[in-house]
Amino acid sequence: MRKVITRFAPSPSGPLHVGHLLAAMQARRLADAHGGCCLLRVEDIDQRAQRPEYLQLMYEDLEWLGLRFDGEVLVQTQRFPLYQDVLTRLREMGLLYPCFCTRSEIKAQVAEMGRAPHASLGYLYPGTCRRLSPDAVAEKLASGMPHTWRLDMRRAQDMIGCPAWHDLHRGTQRCVPTLYGDPVLARKDFPASYHLAVVVDDAAQGVTHVTRGEDLFESTHIHRTLQGVLGLPVPLYCHHSLLRDNAGKRLAKRDGARSIESLRTAGYTREAVLESLQAALQRGGIWQV
Repeated sequence: MRKVITRFAPSPSGPLHVGHLLAAMQARRLADAHGGCCLLRVEDIDQRAQRPEYLQLMYEDLEWLGLRFDGEVLVQTQRFPLYQDVLTRLREMGLLYPCFCTRSEIKAQVAEMGRAPHASLGYLYPGTCRRLSPDAVAEKLASGMPHTWRLDMRRAQDMIGCPAWHDLHRGTQRCVPTLYGDPVLARKDFPASYHLAVVVDDAAQGVTHVTRGEDLFESTHIHRTLQGVLGLPVPLYCHHSLLRDNAGKRLAKRDGARSIESLRTAGYTREAVLESLQAALQRGGIWQV
């Protein structure tokens, strides 16, 4: 049986909050339960949102919480050449196409078709640029027209079908590549999307179990598709519930009062924070500190 490897992968675009603590604890506990390893990955690929002070604060918070991780820290901004190599491979496979549509144009196209936007993955792209002729594509590229690179999910589905993946909470799932449209994998100011980077990095680090919030459950269709076309290992998934306030609203980074830093400066001890997390889980994820 292969060694269990999990990972905690925060993005330093703001202070760590109690939702991050839950994610880190889920990954650490699963690894420890199987005598495995829990890795730390810094998902800083979106440079527009990153701040050096947040990265430093993240390390301070993790140390204060007493969370330990195994091996070296993987930092995504140090891996841009690798992501570019994967994009080139997908392009050579005929699975990428340039999209010249703006967000407002896509919303207008979707509205005209009478299709409602998907709540978590954004507006479903109707495939407008997928249908452009090679000459039209060449002309637009030659003119320097801004564009993104989208994964052609129809071709991907033709190539791999609808492969399975397993969630520890929800059982065996069937991936349907075309379910959520053609996702963006790169753009000029964003060398690789979250979807591309997370799949490549999980494979590179040998991650066997992906623990993450249930808000990312639907993204697994995209990730399983990429694993299929790239021939990468498929980890087991564990999409856990999210922490919420008394009104049932999901806690997020904008909830500054629940940041680890705010709890530290307010005089809470590490033990008190961990006890509050455990109490929240017993209340069905309702955080009351």
